Amino acid sequence: MADAPIISLADLHVTYAGADQPSLAGIDLEIAAGEAVGVMGLTGAGKTTLGLCLNGVIPQLLPATVTGGALVAGQDPTTTPVREMARSVGMIFDNPEYQLSQATVAEEVAFGLESLGVAPEAMPDRIAAALGLVGLDGSEDRSPYALSGGQQQRLAIAAALVMEPSILVMDEPTSNLDPSGAAEVLAIVRRLNRERGMTVVVAEHDVETLAANVDRIVVLDSGRVAADGAPAHVLGKVDDLRRWGLRSPQVTELAAALESDADGLPVTVDAAVAWLAGRR
Repeated sequence: MADAPIISLADLHVTYAGADQPSLAGIDLEIAAGEAVGVMGLTGAGKTTLGLCLNGVIPQLLPATVTGGALVAGQDPTTTPVREMARSVGMIFDNPEYQLSQATVAEEVAFGLESLGVAPEAMPDRIAAALGLVGLDGSEDRSPYALSGGQQQRLAIAAALVMEPSILVMDEPTSNLDPSGAAEVLAIVRRLNRERGMTVVVAEHDVETLAANVDRIVVLDSGRVAADGAPAHVLGKVDDLRRWGLRSPQVTELAAALESDADGLPVTVDAAVAWLAGRR
């Protein structure tokens, strides 16, 4: 018998207080442990709402009417306290400064442990391990605000990892970073997923990033799942993505221009090189 999914959403509807229309309008989605799933969609499609439902911020901290079923790491995030969900679900936002509040890097990582009531003597080893995972060991006494944007995002990841979650949810984590900082963050996420088996759900606007770093892509359109499948399948549908106001990777659009009726268009540079070689 196959293992139960670590995330299971059934006919999930979310309507914010005072809103006329739902932000999520019947989401059915299952994610297996260890999967890396990218979420695409225009602004307002429901990407952030979906992420905030996974850790209980909606409806517990952001008032909303929620119907349908949700089970995340064996818990119902609509009723399990957010501080308890933080043990299972780490959340990273687009602007790391929104998550930083302490005077030093070490204190920033310790903050979550304090809220969980972890014994002080157990904290140093866990803080050191989390900072080591993101390449910030040796920065314990630095101010978070003296770090680069990429380092701040890595610090936010460390602050989530120290809680030892099984799921990492990221809401456009590279949108405010330069290419170097984005590459730093993505390298960490890739390693956590591929080497440590952490389940990753990342909402991201950069389709090239998603094509190279996730196992599966879910497209949201007006609060509904419009597409769900492997990157090559979803991103290779150039016309479908345009209909939803999105785009395919540049290499895919180039391949489509060269051979508009082709199936299995490449979605990464490496795949495009092989595809072009096969056309000779």
